Amino acid sequence: MIRDELLTILWQNVDTTISGEELSRRLSVSRTAIWKAIGQLRGDGYEIESVSNRGYRLHSLSDVLCEEGILRHLRHRELELRVYKSISSTNTVLKALADEGACAGLVLVAGQQTEGRGRMGRSFYSPADSGLYMSLLLRPVLPAAEAARLTACAAVAVAKTIEELSGKAAQIKWVNDVLVDGRKVCGILTEASLDCENGMMRYVVIGSGINTRIPDGDFPEELRGIAGSAFGEEQIPELRCRLAAGILDRLMDYAAKPDDPAVFEAYKSRSCLLGQEINILCPGKEPVPAVAVDLEDDYSLLVRLSDGSIRNLNYGEVSIRKT
Repeated sequence: MIRDELLTILWQNVDTTISGEELSRRLSVSRTAIWKAIGQLRGDGYEIESVSNRGYRLHSLSDVLCEEGILRHLRHRELELRVYKSISSTNTVLKALADEGACAGLVLVAGQQTEGRGRMGRSFYSPADSGLYMSLLLRPVLPAAEAARLTACAAVAVAKTIEELSGKAAQIKWVNDVLVDGRKVCGILTEASLDCENGMMRYVVIGSGINTRIPDGDFPEELRGIAGSAFGEEQIPELRCRLAAGILDRLMDYAAKPDDPAVFEAYKSRSCLLGQEINILCPGKEPVPAVAVDLEDDYSLLVRLSDGSIRNLNYGEVSIRKT
């Protein structure tokens, strides 16, 4: 397809002007066909400048998710990328593919989810063009009890990539949220299929949804004051493609050795809970007040209850208590 071949050439020469004559020669099509394909790409959101008597230039500030853009920055080239403008849910679709036998390393990336999911069965707000929604399939040789380590690997991968691209500090709220400036900018959903005979994971799908900017019209009322954007109004070249590649590269590195103490220290050092007064949230019950004391090396949270006793939380949800 001329459009896709043209886009590949433009990405290979991003921020560089290349003549219509050269494009026509390389693709063996007419100048009119090149002009029409340029129009299609502009309609898809690519910022392509026409330079009089010189040709066309693709701007690196074009924040369009595409396979070519991610591959430009991706080190783990063994990954198989499938990029969608919109999808129901990257986790839901990838789990179905995993059940059908898809290989480890398959990644689904989308600019919008119509049925995005979060933890505890909640929906995850996933509007078009203001976020990155991505799921990675792994088939690790790990017991089910180690799933928390993979969630932590993903949280550190997201936090470090945001820090690298934005220069801002990112924090992690146990167990699966990433915050910038005190607002949630990323949620992580890890889902696994288990082999009941040996307690090992058949596969695990690690999904992440990142708010790269404030969506048009702002967040829904119930999310205002809670959700934020990782990059605000910053203009960062190839933002979402670079973000996807950075997260995937780090996550693949960390997942290869999920018990690496360096990953644990990176997670713990970014914790926004330790030393804080919190509420332990139990569905259908009153919140239980506690103080977050420490984080164990299996990523369980040690809390001190109001009676002074210490409790170890292996899973669940907490919130920082407002005073």
